[in-house]
Amino acid sequence: MNTTTHIVTMGGGGFSMEPNNPLLDDYVLGLTGKARPRVCFVPTASGDAAQYTERFYRAFNTDRCAASHLPLFGRDATDPRDHLLKADVIYVGGGNTANMLAVWRVHGVDTVMREVWQRGVVLAGVSAGAICWFACSVTDSFGPLAALRDGLAMLAGSCCPHYDGEADRRPTYHRLIAEGFPLGIALDDGAAAHYIDGELSRVVTSRPTAGAYRVEPIDGEVRERELPVEYLGANDG
Repeated sequence: MNTTTHIVTMGGGGFSMEPNNPLLDDYVLGLTGKARPRVCFVPTASGDAAQYTERFYRAFNTDRCAASHLPLFGRDATDPRDHLLKADVIYVGGGNTANMLAVWRVHGVDTVMREVWQRGVVLAGVSAGAICWFACSVTDSFGPLAALRDGLAMLAGSCCPHYDGEADRRPTYHRLIAEGFPLGIALDDGAAAHYIDGELSRVVTSRPTAGAYRVEPIDGEVRERELPVEYLGANDG
Protein backbone atom coordinates (compact mmCIF):
# COMPACT_ATOMS: atom_id res chain seq x y z
CA MET A 1 0.00 0.00 0.00
CA ASN A 2 1.33 3.44 -0.93
CA THR A 3 1.96 5.87 1.91
CA THR A 4 0.57 9.39 1.65
CA THR A 5 3.22 12.04 2.24
CA HIS A 6 2.72 15.51 3.74
CA ILE A 7 4.85 18.66 3.87
CA VAL A 8 3.53 21.93 5.33
CA THR A 9 5.61 24.99 4.46
CA MET A 10 4.95 28.17 6.47
CA GLY A 11 6.04 31.46 4.98
CA GLY A 12 5.98 32.83 8.53
CA GLY A 13 3.89 32.14 11.60
CA GLY A 14 3.56 29.24 13.98
CA PHE A 15 4.63 29.36 17.61
CA SER A 16 7.82 31.32 16.95
CA MET A 17 6.13 34.25 15.21
CA GLU A 18 2.55 34.03 16.48
CA PRO A 19 2.79 32.68 20.04
CA ASN A 20 -0.85 33.51 20.75
CA ASN A 21 -2.16 32.13 17.47
CA PRO A 22 -1.92 28.32 17.27
CA LEU A 23 -3.92 27.92 14.05
CA LEU A 24 -1.08 26.77 11.80
CA ASP A 25 0.49 24.53 14.42
CA ASP A 26 -2.89 22.97 15.22
CA TYR A 27 -3.40 22.33 11.53
CA VAL A 28 -0.12 20.43 11.35
CA LEU A 29 -0.94 18.34 14.42
CA GLY A 30 -4.34 17.52 12.99
CA LEU A 31 -2.80 15.90 9.92
CA THR A 32 -1.59 13.01 12.07
CA GLY A 33 -5.11 11.94 13.08
CA LYS A 34 -3.82 11.28 16.57
CA ALA A 35 -5.06 12.74 19.85
CA ARG A 36 -1.52 13.15 21.18
CA PRO A 37 0.99 12.95 18.34
CA ARG A 38 4.74 12.74 18.80
CA VAL A 39 6.33 15.98 17.61
CA CYS A 40 10.08 16.41 17.15
CA PHE A 41 11.47 19.94 16.82
CA VAL A 42 14.65 20.36 14.77
CA PRO A 43 16.27 23.73 15.63
CA THR A 44 19.42 23.36 13.54
CA ALA A 45 18.93 26.59 11.56
CA SER A 46 19.12 28.63 14.77
CA GLY A 47 22.24 26.80 15.94
CA ASP A 48 20.05 24.85 18.41
CA ALA A 49 19.24 28.09 20.22
CA ALA A 50 18.12 27.22 23.75
CA GLN A 51 15.46 29.95 23.95
CA TYR A 52 13.91 28.82 20.68
CA THR A 53 13.72 25.25 21.90
CA GLU A 54 12.20 26.37 25.19
CA ARG A 55 9.51 28.27 23.29
CA PHE A 56 8.75 25.11 21.34
CA TYR A 57 8.22 23.10 24.52
CA ARG A 58 5.95 25.80 25.94
CA ALA A 59 3.84 25.78 22.79
CA PHE A 60 3.79 22.03 22.28
CA ASN A 61 3.00 21.09 25.84
CA THR A 62 1.97 17.71 27.18
CA ASP A 63 -1.71 18.47 26.72
CA ARG A 64 -1.24 18.75 22.95
CA CYS A 65 1.41 16.21 22.10
CA ALA A 66 4.49 14.28 23.16
CA ALA A 67 7.27 16.73 22.36
CA SER A 68 10.99 16.19 21.82
CA HIS A 69 13.80 17.89 19.96
CA LEU A 70 16.86 16.79 18.01
CA PRO A 71 20.08 18.73 18.77
CA LEU A 72 22.92 18.52 16.27
CA PHE A 73 25.26 21.00 17.97
CA GLY A 74 26.74 19.42 21.08
CA ARG A 75 25.30 16.06 20.06
CA ASP A 76 24.53 13.44 22.64
CA ALA A 77 24.27 9.67 22.08
CA THR A 78 20.88 9.97 20.39
CA ASP A 79 20.83 8.44 16.93
CA PRO A 80 19.15 11.01 14.64
CA ARG A 81 17.53 8.37 12.44
CA ASP A 82 16.03 6.45 15.35
CA HIS A 83 14.78 9.67 16.93
CA LEU A 84 13.17 11.02 13.77
CA LEU A 85 11.58 7.70 12.83
CA LYS A 86 9.64 7.73 16.11
CA ALA A 87 7.97 11.05 15.32
CA ASP A 88 4.53 11.68 13.84
CA VAL A 89 5.51 15.27 13.02
CA ILE A 90 8.93 16.78 12.39
CA TYR A 91 8.83 20.56 12.85
CA VAL A 92 11.86 22.45 11.50
CA GLY A 93 12.57 25.90 12.92
CA GLY A 94 13.75 29.07 11.23
CA GLY A 95 17.21 30.56 10.95
CA ASN A 96 20.07 30.11 8.50
CA THR A 97 18.95 27.67 5.79
CA ALA A 98 22.33 27.18 4.13
CA ASN A 99 24.06 26.40 7.42
CA MET A 100 21.25 24.04 8.43
CA LEU A 101 21.51 22.07 5.20
CA ALA A 102 25.28 21.80 5.58
CA VAL A 103 24.96 20.47 9.13
CA TRP A 104 22.21 18.04 8.12
CA ARG A 105 24.40 16.67 5.34
CA VAL A 106 27.35 16.18 7.68
CA HIS A 107 25.17 14.14 10.05
CA GLY A 108 23.16 12.33 7.36
CA VAL A 109 19.93 14.01 8.45
CA ASP A 110 19.12 15.08 4.88
CA THR A 111 18.82 11.43 3.88
CA VAL A 112 16.81 10.58 6.98
CA MET A 113 14.34 13.39 6.27
CA ARG A 114 13.54 11.89 2.90
CA GLU A 115 13.18 8.43 4.45
CA VAL A 116 10.76 9.49 7.18
CA TRP A 117 8.76 11.59 4.69
CA GLN A 118 8.33 8.54 2.47
CA ARG A 119 7.15 6.61 5.52
CA GLY A 120 4.37 9.12 6.14
CA VAL A 121 5.81 11.33 8.89
CA VAL A 122 4.39 14.86 8.53
CA LEU A 123 7.15 17.36 7.75
CA ALA A 124 6.54 21.00 8.63
CA GLY A 125 8.49 24.15 9.25
CA VAL A 126 8.66 27.91 9.15
CA SER A 127 10.98 30.13 7.08
CA ALA A 128 14.19 28.04 6.80
CA GLY A 129 12.06 25.09 7.86
CA ALA A 130 9.73 25.81 4.95
CA ILE A 131 12.12 26.47 2.10
CA CYS A 132 14.58 23.64 2.82
CA TRP A 133 12.25 21.06 1.21
CA PHE A 134 12.30 22.83 -2.18
CA ALA A 135 14.93 22.54 -4.88
CA CYS A 136 15.57 26.29 -4.75
CA SER A 137 14.59 29.24 -2.57
CA VAL A 138 15.18 32.87 -1.64
CA THR A 139 17.26 33.13 1.52
CA ASP A 140 19.11 35.61 3.69
CA SER A 141 21.59 32.91 4.71
CA PHE A 142 24.42 34.83 3.04
CA GLY A 143 23.47 38.28 4.34
CA PRO A 144 21.64 40.05 1.50
CA LEU A 145 18.73 38.13 -0.02
CA ALA A 146 20.04 35.65 -2.56
CA ALA A 147 19.33 32.41 -4.35
CA LEU A 148 19.80 29.07 -2.65
CA ARG A 149 19.97 26.33 -5.28
CA ASP A 150 20.84 23.19 -3.34
CA GLY A 151 17.75 22.48 -1.25
CA LEU A 152 16.57 18.95 -0.53
CA ALA A 153 14.40 18.97 -3.71
CA MET A 154 11.63 16.93 -2.13
CA LEU A 155 9.38 19.63 -3.58
CA ALA A 156 10.00 20.88 -7.11
CA GLY A 157 10.59 24.49 -8.05
CA SER A 158 11.29 27.36 -5.68
CA CYS A 159 9.84 29.13 -2.66
CA CYS A 160 10.04 32.60 -1.14
CA PRO A 161 8.84 33.05 2.47
CA HIS A 162 8.00 36.30 4.33
CA TYR A 163 6.64 37.68 1.07
CA ASP A 164 4.71 40.50 2.70
CA GLY A 165 6.88 40.77 5.79
CA GLU A 166 10.13 42.01 4.25
CA ALA A 167 10.17 44.70 1.57
CA ASP A 168 12.98 43.18 -0.51
CA ARG A 169 11.45 39.71 -0.82
CA ARG A 170 9.11 40.38 -3.77
CA PRO A 171 11.59 42.30 -5.99
CA THR A 172 14.35 39.80 -5.27
CA TYR A 173 12.18 36.81 -6.16
CA HIS A 174 10.94 38.50 -9.34
CA ARG A 175 14.49 39.35 -10.38
CA LEU A 176 15.73 35.81 -9.80
CA ILE A 177 12.88 34.28 -11.79
CA ALA A 178 13.47 36.77 -14.60
CA GLU A 179 17.09 35.56 -14.63
CA GLY A 180 16.04 31.91 -15.01
CA PHE A 181 15.35 30.80 -11.43
CA PRO A 182 12.73 28.01 -11.25
CA LEU A 183 9.14 29.22 -10.95
CA GLY A 184 7.54 28.68 -7.59
CA ILE A 185 5.39 29.80 -4.71
CA ALA A 186 5.58 32.93 -2.56
CA LEU A 187 4.10 32.80 0.95
CA ASP A 188 3.13 35.70 3.16
CA ASP A 189 3.67 35.56 6.90
CA GLY A 190 0.78 33.54 8.27
CA ALA A 191 0.34 31.46 5.10
CA ALA A 192 1.19 27.76 4.87
CA ALA A 193 1.21 25.59 1.76
CA HIS A 194 0.24 21.95 2.28
CA TYR A 195 1.76 19.50 -0.18
CA ILE A 196 0.40 15.97 -0.48
CA ASP A 197 2.56 13.49 -2.35
CA GLY A 198 4.67 16.37 -3.61
CA GLU A 199 1.80 18.36 -5.11
CA LEU A 200 0.23 21.52 -3.71
CA SER A 201 -3.09 20.55 -2.11
CA ARG A 202 -4.21 23.73 -0.35
CA VAL A 203 -2.98 26.92 1.29
CA VAL A 204 -4.18 27.69 4.81
CA THR A 205 -3.66 30.87 6.77
CA SER A 206 -3.61 32.04 10.37
CA ARG A 207 -4.34 35.64 9.35
CA PRO A 208 -7.33 36.81 7.32
CA THR A 209 -5.13 38.90 5.01
CA ALA A 210 -2.29 36.42 4.41
CA GLY A 211 -1.82 35.33 0.82
CA ALA A 212 0.09 32.97 -1.42
CA TYR A 213 1.11 33.39 -5.04
CA ARG A 214 2.33 31.36 -7.98
CA VAL A 215 5.24 33.35 -9.44
CA GLU A 216 6.39 32.48 -12.95
CA PRO A 217 7.66 33.95 -16.23
CA ILE A 218 4.89 34.46 -18.80
CA ASP A 219 5.39 36.10 -22.19
CA GLY A 220 8.73 37.55 -21.19
CA GLU A 221 7.71 39.02 -17.84
CA VAL A 222 7.39 37.72 -14.30
CA ARG A 223 3.80 37.44 -13.17
CA GLU A 224 2.04 36.58 -9.93
CA ARG A 225 -1.12 34.53 -9.74
CA GLU A 226 -2.91 34.71 -6.42
CA LEU A 227 -3.71 31.27 -5.07
CA PRO A 228 -6.92 30.42 -3.21
CA VAL A 229 -6.40 30.35 0.56
CA GLU A 230 -8.44 29.10 3.50
CA TYR A 231 -8.37 31.18 6.68
CA LEU A 232 -8.33 28.69 9.55
CA GLY A 233 -9.96 31.12 11.96
CA ALA A 234 -13.01 31.71 9.78
CA ASN A 235 -15.26 29.59 12.00
CA ASP A 236 -13.99 30.91 15.35
CA GLY A 237 -16.57 32.28 17.72
